[in-house]
Amino acid sequence: MKIFLKNLKEESVVYQKVDTNLNFVDREKQVEKFWKENHIFEKSMEDRKDDPTYMFYDGPPTANGKPHIGHVLTRVIKDMIPRYRTMKGYMVPRKAGWDTHGLPVELEVEKKLGLDGKEQIEEYGMEPFIQQCKESVWKYKGMWEDFSSTVGFWADMENPYVTYHDDYIESEWWALKEIWNKKLLYKGFKIVPYCPRCGTPLSAQEVSQGYKTVKERSAIVRFKVVGEDAYFLAWTTTPWTLPSNVALCVNPTEVYCKVKAADGYTYYMAEALLDKVLGKLAEEDKPAYEVLETYKGTDLEGKSYVALYECAAKEAEKQHKKAHYVICDDYVTMSDGTGIVHIAPAFGEDDARVGREYDLPLVKFVDEKGCMTAETPFAGMRAKPSKAEMEKDPNVKSADPEVLKDLDAKGLLFDAPKFEHDYPHCWRCDTPLIYYARESWFIKMTAVKEDLIRNNNTINWIPESIGKGRFGDWLENVQDWGISRNRYWGTPLNIWECCDCGCQESIGSRAELAERSGNPDDAKVELHRPYIDEVTFKCKKCGGTMKRVPEVIDCWFDSGAMPFAQHHYPFENKELFEQQFPADFISEAVDQTRGWFYSLMAESTLLFNKAPYKNVIVLGHVQDENGQKMSKSKGNAVDPFEALEKYGADAIRWYFYINSAPWLPNRFHGKAVEEGQRKFMGTLWNTYAFYVLYAEIDQFDPTKYTLDYDKLSVMDKWLLSKMNSMVKAVDDNLGNYRIPEAARALDDFVDEMSNWYVRRSRERFWAKDMPQDKINAYMTLYTALVTVAKAAAPMIPFMTEDIYQNLVRSVDKSAKESIHLCDFPKVNEAHIDKELEENMERVLKIVVLGRACRNKSNIKNRQPIGKMFVKAGFELPEFFKEIITEELNIKEVEFTEDVRAFTSYSFKPQLRTVGPKYGKFLGKIKEALANLDGNAAMDKINAGEPLTFDFDGNEVVLEKEDLLIDMAQVEGYVSESDGNVTVVLDTNLSEELIEEGFVREVISKIQTMRKEAGFEVMDKIKVTYDGSEKAEKVFAEYAEQIGQETLAVAVEKAEPAGYVKDWKINGEAVNMGVEKQGE
Repeated sequence: MKIFLKNLKEESVVYQKVDTNLNFVDREKQVEKFWKENHIFEKSMEDRKDDPTYMFYDGPPTANGKPHIGHVLTRVIKDMIPRYRTMKGYMVPRKAGWDTHGLPVELEVEKKLGLDGKEQIEEYGMEPFIQQCKESVWKYKGMWEDFSSTVGFWADMENPYVTYHDDYIESEWWALKEIWNKKLLYKGFKIVPYCPRCGTPLSAQEVSQGYKTVKERSAIVRFKVVGEDAYFLAWTTTPWTLPSNVALCVNPTEVYCKVKAADGYTYYMAEALLDKVLGKLAEEDKPAYEVLETYKGTDLEGKSYVALYECAAKEAEKQHKKAHYVICDDYVTMSDGTGIVHIAPAFGEDDARVGREYDLPLVKFVDEKGCMTAETPFAGMRAKPSKAEMEKDPNVKSADPEVLKDLDAKGLLFDAPKFEHDYPHCWRCDTPLIYYARESWFIKMTAVKEDLIRNNNTINWIPESIGKGRFGDWLENVQDWGISRNRYWGTPLNIWECCDCGCQESIGSRAELAERSGNPDDAKVELHRPYIDEVTFKCKKCGGTMKRVPEVIDCWFDSGAMPFAQHHYPFENKELFEQQFPADFISEAVDQTRGWFYSLMAESTLLFNKAPYKNVIVLGHVQDENGQKMSKSKGNAVDPFEALEKYGADAIRWYFYINSAPWLPNRFHGKAVEEGQRKFMGTLWNTYAFYVLYAEIDQFDPTKYTLDYDKLSVMDKWLLSKMNSMVKAVDDNLGNYRIPEAARALDDFVDEMSNWYVRRSRERFWAKDMPQDKINAYMTLYTALVTVAKAAAPMIPFMTEDIYQNLVRSVDKSAKESIHLCDFPKVNEAHIDKELEENMERVLKIVVLGRACRNKSNIKNRQPIGKMFVKAGFELPEFFKEIITEELNIKEVEFTEDVRAFTSYSFKPQLRTVGPKYGKFLGKIKEALANLDGNAAMDKINAGEPLTFDFDGNEVVLEKEDLLIDMAQVEGYVSESDGNVTVVLDTNLSEELIEEGFVREVISKIQTMRKEAGFEVMDKIKVTYDGSEKAEKVFAEYAEQIGQETLAVAVEKAEPAGYVKDWKINGEAVNMGVEKQGE
């Protein structure tokens, strides 16, 4: 690769100049272009083709929906782990995929064609509709590909698996036939969650995706008891089901009462809920009710009541079944309502179950469009219309309020209290679902429940709480999978049924289909409606015509089939599938616990009885900066393309890696992204720019030198030790899917490399010529930069590529073409010196405390200080003491066991903790603490011992948390403590120290002026000055030192010339000028 910056003469250039601005977006586009033009992703796969496989499955997105900011999170996690594993020496297949079937596609096409519902689709024609669906799924394909490329997501998008391809569908047919042969695929009459708008049932996992909090009116209804002037009070949250009522249900073991209520009616209801329901009827002189009799629930069983609606009585009579009497079941609770529940077996799972037990009639006065049928007084009204439907069409009327009005007019409505609850809506069209009795095809997941649980227990869930909790609970309560959909655009259910005898047969391949039909061309028929519906054949049993059932399957089955269907298994690629199954790693958002995570697990268990993945990182949702869910309607949604264009991919990637554990919600906002970019990426980039600046000045070529460890300074060895510790930590954390921990290890190292090593070693790079110490500094920093770039490459692939191309490829033409073709750095354990790292940590701790002392005493950093005392449980070698003196600009540091001469401690009781324990002794405690030897008491506390007192035989024990501790200082000294380390700064300044401080201020101001004047680092200058008598005296006395440190060939008292500026230095007026001088 030609390095991104051009037009420089190669013979005089080792490195390309580095722009220190932090706008990485343009640079990322250059890197992206380089990857594409040089096929780096493809080469990364080719290079590793003979290495062990590390399998990653990419959950397929739908290409007819746009990417959102949450997809950035999933993409960057799914990209980073495979990059890391590739650098670790694995072949990591990354086949992209597209989820192309299902209702979202149909709805998009309906909208485009101006159609509304199944009738209009069939009028338009199924074949052209299917063709439109096929085109629609690719609507945003280009956008997805651009998005993936911009974010740095590497996957094989040239050869993706596509769920509507016939090969893919044929593999699904094989799977369904296997399930059929195991007698686990069946047609059943069940209560299913049903969307009347889409005209199809939903699976349990789909239902879980669409819950919304709604406020609705429930109904407490009077049911007239036969033969008595009394009523059963029953409660329902679905008034629209009341015309289909056939029974009332009580709890068999609970106590029920017959009461005379203050409203004049006699009621039967649960004793536990009397006050809650009837309490409001009470008046000052009249109780709400009087209990007449009490019963067990079983005592009421069989009691008849008058049907609310005649239509239900007629339908029961027509079915020759008894109805409208009291039944018993444990599912009735005392938490809400009246303790008596209305039963409509066609509209609820519990209702259907008890209906079967009591052989109740199945009364269903709601049609498949969700409309009340003609038998009821509410014909044509909608059972559960959405607000949007009613606003759009004034003819759409909700049945609920009309049923309530009707019952009220008849004197049968006791109350219609509002209540708030979570209600399922269609995740595709937002219509409220109804629970509805209908025939559907199911996979008997309950039969493999124990296998599912056992397989789940083999998976490393990150976090474990999702696998054991949310997902584990889902499996513990697994339901049969409603697999069929009464729609058009989907994988056709491969069941043929005889029109005469009802015999059913599953077809498992195109070859089998052609064999059964006797037409070889049927092996080539497109496996979609309406084409596949035209294939018929003779029934083996009776000779009648067998036709395919009209249903298509749940598109979640499509995505769950990807491990085998992407390879057209078992028809081809058998060995390849076995090599790549199960996956080593997958990752998606937390809502996929009941989506893709489950469909993968379900199909893998049914077909292979093993878990389909070994490790899974569950991702939290991306929220706005206030922790709110993002949505267009709230105006807080972030456009991923705008964010990528503004901040760049690496910055956003880094934010998602380091911000929090991946499974927690991520609050995405610009300030946080920019802060991470500045702190980590900016620091790394500036350190790299520093190296390039001086290496280019010196024409330093690292390939011409070696890093000789034995010749290195302590600082060099420290950086190499930290570097190897960092690589070890990053490797271990990424290897165990601990992403924030890996990011923090990188972040900490870059901070120490820049703000400690480079700052401490800066002058070594300024030395004349090329002494060994300067070579060591260059080679150490070069090694650290290249190593940290490689370690960070999976996380920030663009910037590290940029650094690698300039630092490595520019000087070593034999180096790998890209950083992403390199191996992950190896740890050199011999270079890890924990004692050295620990000593430097101690130095840093002392320096931090020393700086705090300077700040407290308002003494500038450039003002030298005479002495600092350190009390600690350790001693440091001389080298480290020198670092402390240089860092803090101190002439001498002395380690001592006693700083009592400079500090004292005073104590007061912490009232919050002492008050409750020793309140009556508070006065004595205050007095005793005031009279303590502060230093001696502090020694005890630091040793972990409590302070103990005896007041008239009463022992008082005060721990550290019981005390408010204040450290007092002797005048002229300032101290700070952290744990067992105390530093004391001598703030008494001699004239010599003040003068030296003045010189340092002058040098600093001249360096500032050099920058402001735009001089290059190595430009020679002339300094001219005039000012106060004191200032001029210092200039004259220290002219040589000032000149050496500012590259000034002359420091003269004269009329300031060139770039001129007035300064106030330590209260003295100075006017200075700087001019560039020739070589």
